[in-house]
Formats: sequence, structure tokens, C-alpha cells
Amino acid sequence: MNRPDVVDVVIVGGGPGGLSAALTLGRARRTVVMFDAGPRRNAAAESMHNFPTRDGTSPREFRRIAREQLATYPNVSVRDELVHEIFGERGAFDVTTDCGQVRARRILLCTGMIDELPHIPGFREHWGRSIVICPYCHGWEAQDQRFGYLATNADTATFAIFLRGWSEHVVLFTCGTFAVPDDLRARLSVAGVRVEERPITRITSENGAMAGVELAHGSVEPLDVLFAHPPQQHVALVQSLGPTLTSAGHLAVNAMTSETSLPGVFAAGDLIVAAQSALGAASSSMYAAAMINHELVME
Repeated sequence: MNRPDVVDVVIVGGGPGGLSAALTLGRARRTVVMFDAGPRRNAAAESMHNFPTRDGTSPREFRRIAREQLATYPNVSVRDELVHEIFGERGAFDVTTDCGQVRARRILLCTGMIDELPHIPGFREHWGRSIVICPYCHGWEAQDQRFGYLATNADTATFAIFLRGWSEHVVLFTCGTFAVPDDLRARLSVAGVRVEERPITRITSENGAMAGVELAHGSVEPLDVLFAHPPQQHVALVQSLGPTLTSAGHLAVNAMTSETSLPGVFAAGDLIVAAQSALGAASSSMYAAAMINHELVME
């Protein structure tokens, strides 16, 4: 059996985080392999925002430009292969993919998260377009339209008040999954947010765009945009590694180094924070890459 290639860093995930880390490490003259395969979390989004020089760029075009720029660094390899397994230890990790095996001194996980979408007919079809997560990403384009927010518990319900910064027309949907405390109901009322507690039975459409949500007993609430924060889970690879998680379910990392509880395995981007964005993922991944490079230089 041939001995696997040995590189400084294997990056798992080729979104804004992985691309940023690959660029940082490439410019630091590290040998890098970035593996990018599997479903992309923002695949349904038509554009990304709040990223200077790329505001309004589609995720596909962003990846194309970033890969094109990485191609100028001969020490960086981008492979469209799925990583199935990582084993070994700091300095000697074996990474198994569809096409073989690579040995790496360090691992950087930039896999993002998997959104567990509710089983509401029409939800998946509108996800990433008219059903979205972040008003900083989509609020400007939808300003002053009819907003809804699908809350999962009372603690998250105040997000509906926050949405008033982009529209005066905001409805909070609880689907009857939790009771709205009287003090919270009063705050929502003062803010001009209406509370709808009936379950959502389906998302309605008109000419391919969201028209509203159908509620139990058949009535329809007209909506243009629905904000939601579905539960998330880690990709199978991350789960198989068994790293320590935070109470919120994200990977716990050393704040100074970005290293996980697994020596030699680092993480950055959406899988370590609740406040998730393309720019945030790129920023934290650049930092993690710099910390990995510093460690390798000193070693």
C-alpha cells in the first residue's frame, strides 16, 4: 500500500470559512488540502450580503472567484471529495476520502451546520429565499414588507421585536408550542408585534413566491418573508470525532487558539457560534488558520 501524502493542514469544508483558511495558510507557505463535498448550507440562497466587495454576489459565484484565486498558490490543493473518516493524533492524522487517504499534521473543521427544517409543507421549497434566518442578510431587500417570525420558545420570541427595525409589519408565530408569558406579550404589543398561536399547516405560494402561511382551521396569514431559526446538527464526520460541545451544541474551542478538545483538531465558522454569517465564518477561519500556522512554525 502506498504511503499517503503528507501535508501541513487538511481543511474540511469549502465554504467562506474553508476558503478563507486555505488562502491564509497558502500565503503562509503551508501545504494545504481543502476537501469540499456534500450539500451546501446556503445553496438555496440567491445572494449573500454584508461581505465587502461581494455584497449581492451569489454563493456559487463567490466560491468560483475564491477557488480561482486559490489556484495561484501551488501549495494549496482543492478536492471535491467527501471526507469519511479522520483518525490518528496531532502531527499524524490520516484523512480518508472517496478517492484515498491524506496524512496531515493538523486538521481544521469548517463544515458548517445542518439545519433541521420543520415538516411544514412548502417550507423547504422557500428555504433560503423567502424563509430566511438573518435580517442583516435579507432585511434590506425585504424592508417594509410583511414579516413573520417562527419562534421555538419564549426566550427567542423577542427576535420578533428586533425585526421591527426593518418592517412595521411583524407577526410572531408560536404554533402553540409554548405559552407566551404576560410580560412578554405586553412587550410585543407595545412594539406592535401581533402574536399568532395557531399552528402553521403549510406555506402558500403565488407565482413561485411566498404568499403567506396557512393556519389551523384554514385561515391564511399573508406574508412576504418568514424568519426562522431551525434546530441544527453537526455533520456526521464531526459527530464521529466526538469533540466536546458547548451547552448550545456548538463545538467548544480554545478562545485563543481555536483548537477543539481533540489535540491538533481546530474548528471555525458556523459550527462554533450561534451568530452565523459568511463574513463571520471567513473571519474566524482566517484567525484559526493563523493560529495553526503559528503553532507549526514554533514547532
